[in-house]
Amino acid sequence: MRHKPLLLLLFFCSLALGDTADRLREANFAAQWGQAPTLERKNQALLNYLFVDVYAAAFYAKAGVSPQQAVDSFSDQRLELFYFHDVDRDDVIKAANRTLERQANPNQLLAARGEIDRLHRTFTDIHAGDRYALVYGPARGLSVERNGQVFFTSKDKDLARLYLNIWLAPRGLSDNLRLSLLHSSTP
Repeated sequence: MRHKPLLLLLFFCSLALGDTADRLREANFAAQWGQAPTLERKNQALLNYLFVDVYAAAFYAKAGVSPQQAVDSFSDQRLELFYFHDVDRDDVIKAANRTLERQANPNQLLAARGEIDRLHRTFTDIHAGDRYALVYGPARGLSVERNGQVFFTSKDKDLARLYLNIWLAPRGLSDNLRLSLLHSSTP
């Protein structure tokens, strides 16, 4: 019976891995998105909070560009989130503001505050099954979608970088999620 704890651990790990795959299948992220340019899904991952799957995320960039290259060069990219649970709009805004304050310097935040507030005024409560996306292109700027419908746009490159950084830069919402989304299997 000395092996019983190890067997239980392996059993629960296999359940967790199966659950991750099931959750990502449920999110059903497309392999490609858009036209001119077409972006391909690079990675997908789950955000867990206190053992609860909050949402699945997928990162898209141009073919031939690694996720990290897309972030570093701030080229065409899409971050898509599929929610498994309801989330109150005020909680979303509070988490965004806390993360922005942790990541950005006060002058950056002050300069972008008007656009950040304009974006936050468009937020509504999130419901299980909702799909949100932040899409950035150097020529188009930032657009934010809810269930396939654009509800916010901005040409402000600084706002786009600050907001995408919530998920894609160090000290964001989740380093594990960021590392999973930006991982590159090519050398």
